[in-house]
Amino acid sequence: MSRRAVAALAAVSVFAAGLALAAGSAPARADDAYNRCIDESDGTNAAWAACGSDYVARADKALNSTWKRVYGATEGQTKTDLLAAQRAWIAFRETACAFYANGDWGREGEVLSYPACVARIIEARSTDLELYGDFFQGE
Repeated sequence: MSRRAVAALAAVSVFAAGLALAAGSAPARADDAYNRCIDESDGTNAAWAACGSDYVARADKALNSTWKRVYGATEGQTKTDLLAAQRAWIAFRETACAFYANGDWGREGEVLSYPACVARIIEARSTDLELYGDFFQGE
């Protein structure tokens, strides 16, 4: 896959993640375990923060598994380009949801919206990587 094709795929991925964020301006409750955790919690910020942390950890674990499989199946310039795209995505992930945690949205923004936003971005990247893996394998 050419650098231009990988760059285009990365741009589409970032754009799609941005659209997902815009569509979900309310706190996302997409993960069943997260929903259950929030619903069964005592309603404190500490409990909600723990639910969010667990949600991000689950999404990150799935991403890491997918990354290892897809990246491991590439070689040559594709491997180099995919790594560059992943590094750019990591920079995006680090800033994309920061506005929820900057204090303007209160503790609810920090403990509910911020981790849900980060988890959604990670889940979107996992989906993109799965599609790349399918492409690389000719499916």
